[in-house]
Amino acid sequence: MAIEVMIKRRVKQGFQAKKLVPLILQMRTLAMHQPGYISGTTLSNLEQPEDCLVISRWESIDDWKRWFHSGQRNEMERKIEALAGEKTKYDVYAPMVP
Repeated sequence: MAIEVMIKRRVKQGFQAKKLVPLILQMRTLAMHQPGYISGTTLSNLEQPEDCLVISRWESIDDWKRWFHSGQRNEMERKIEALAGEKTKYDVYAPMVP
């Protein structure tokens, strides 16, 4: 069963945001090569531009967990959190209706 992961970050506007976008794109590129990755979308809140949401779709929770715990992802996440200045929040969702 496919799952969707909501990845929420607060991004300071200005210089940090400009440096953060390439890291997020690099993270997606790495994820695209992981077993079970389906798709991803990166959104910015129109009313609060510092709020960033990534919706990542995976074939299974196990595929997501393997990626989540991988050294590659954790190294990129450390760089992203250092620029953002805040911890990233993750919420995993499954379809309510099959």
